[in-house]
Amino acid sequence: MIILKKIKAVVSELLGKSEKIVDEQLLGAINETRFVVLDTETTGFDYENDRILSIGAITLQNSQINIQDSFEVYIQQEHYDRATAKIHGILKDSVLDRPKELEALEQFLAFLGDSIIVAHHTIFDVTMINKALERNNLPLLKNKTLDTAVLYKRTLLVSPIFERKDNYTLDDLADKFDISKKDRHNAMGDAFITAIAFLKILKKLREKKEITLLQLFK
Repeated sequence: MIILKKIKAVVSELLGKSEKIVDEQLLGAINETRFVVLDTETTGFDYENDRILSIGAITLQNSQINIQDSFEVYIQQEHYDRATAKIHGILKDSVLDRPKELEALEQFLAFLGDSIIVAHHTIFDVTMINKALERNNLPLLKNKTLDTAVLYKRTLLVSPIFERKDNYTLDDLADKFDISKKDRHNAMGDAFITAIAFLKILKKLREKKEITLLQLFK
């Protein structure tokens, strides 16, 4: 927080504006920012050998989830894993119109643009996407990322009485924020749950005065 105050003071000095005005502008930056909340369904958790089955992504801007500005794609399966199919429910031939991996990635990149990526356990989804991009000789993602699992911890009280978990699942957040889980383990469904959780987290951080775009990345 000390470093953040120094940064704000420097910004204020450079802009010739009060820190209150800078705070308002940084908060405004969050509202103006286009966040893309995403989720992937995969054949497993092995970055090298497993593959993406589907990508679901939805836009969040001005504290609103934009259903009209969303993206969903099912990718042709190179191989089939019965064990994971029981979880995500994506059968090998259940969706007729499925592009190949390269085409699906190109469509996704066009939708994503330079938006900030939000996901639950972001490193998994981003790494899986980057491995797919690498296989298809496409540039890796350079977008800034936010992880709702990490941000959620910042909303919790720091107390020796209440024990905090090391890892919070998307189910944990759905239960905490009373979000319906009927579409769990579907890429678009999980992206929607994550988007709602992200908005709830932002509200709690706003109550703690930790809501500038700069603070989200600290």
